[in-house]
Amino acid sequence: MMKTILALDTATEACSVALLHQESISTLDELSPRTHTQRILPMIDELLTQANLTIKQVDLLAFGRGPGSFTGVRVGVGIAQGLALGAELPVIAVSNLLAMAESAYQQLGKTEVVALIDARMNEVYFAQFSRNEQGWFEVVAEQVCSPEKAIEQIQIEREPVVVGTGWTAYSQFSESNLPLVVSDITLPSARYMLSLAEQAYQQGKTQSAMDIEPVYLRNEVTWQKLPHKR
Repeated sequence: MMKTILALDTATEACSVALLHQESISTLDELSPRTHTQRILPMIDELLTQANLTIKQVDLLAFGRGPGSFTGVRVGVGIAQGLALGAELPVIAVSNLLAMAESAYQQLGKTEVVALIDARMNEVYFAQFSRNEQGWFEVVAEQVCSPEKAIEQIQIEREPVVVGTGWTAYSQFSESNLPLVVSDITLPSARYMLSLAEQAYQQGKTQSAMDIEPVYLRNEVTWQKLPHKR
């Protein structure tokens, strides 16, 4: 029997929640760049109430683990940990870049994807993915880099579609004249984390709430060495 999966994401300007229950998917998506902490729990409550469920009736919790905004990623990890600990749920951490690739597959039928999220400071969070019968794999590993470095690494012979806010954020991409199709998929959604979480669950890739960690890509070493961190 298919599991009941709850997914949440606050890593970018988007705040989204999705629920898979009895083979039906329900979602809530909002643009709320500075109110994630106020909105995410009410959105979760709304979806669960609509489905006549409590958090303890969920089988699996998925969340966007980054990359994304520093604060947004921290909010998502904190909410996921709190919910998972309280309800004793196994957790799946989903890459926000990969979630957009899955969106391109489900919406557009694309199996070759360049994902770019604007990381500010003339940098992007970047990865390139390809999909086969076994699922997604990285053609270019997830990283934070300049637009120029991303352009150097994009493998155009695969004719990928572009997703994410990064492409339009920096003129270097359009000026590169790369023969790429730019989709209108700009932000990740928890909806497309559900299928990724389901596959990860089947592969035994769940984590406990205590083990999940945010993925910032930028300044990870600096973050780990802050004086007040233990």
